[in-house]
Amino acid sequence: MYRYYLLPSLRSLLGIAALIGALLFSSPADAAESVVLKYRFLRETVSVAELSTFAETGELSSSLRAYLKLAGKEPEALRNALTQETQVNGILLSRILNSPVGEVMLDRASEVIHTPSDRANRESLRSALVLSALPDNSLTLIEVLENYPTPDVEVEADRLLEIVKYIRRVIGNLPSLPLF
Repeated sequence: MYRYYLLPSLRSLLGIAALIGALLFSSPADAAESVVLKYRFLRETVSVAELSTFAETGELSSSLRAYLKLAGKEPEALRNALTQETQVNGILLSRILNSPVGEVMLDRASEVIHTPSDRANRESLRSALVLSALPDNSLTLIEVLENYPTPDVEVEADRLLEIVKYIRRVIGNLPSLPLF
């Protein structure tokens, strides 16, 4: 009699364990290799490695320097957006992102960070966010881009700071959000 009540809980527990295992042991070959930065009519493809180097050292590649100059954007603003750290429990984040509240957040954020085909945006961003948060219970935008599960990721650069602030605000309120 009791085993029927325990079965759904056991299934949920096994599902969460499988998700965490898949996220922790996913192949780096599935990660994004390039980012397409779009700002109004400008479009520039840069490698994730270029952005990572810029985030770590502040050194701009020639293509990124030219793009930022044409867009009239300060490199330091992009670097701050890429490296600003947000503390979040990875398991809690996974649970929230699989809730209706999380899906709304993902849909809004996917207007700015999305797949080139504009398909499976919610799932791709969810994966990148959780993969970024699980190892150390924090995440940065550069980690999200590094963990994005498609070869290319498109970023609407003119709205990037807006969405980074939005995600930080939502994540900052996570403990008060309902989990069920």
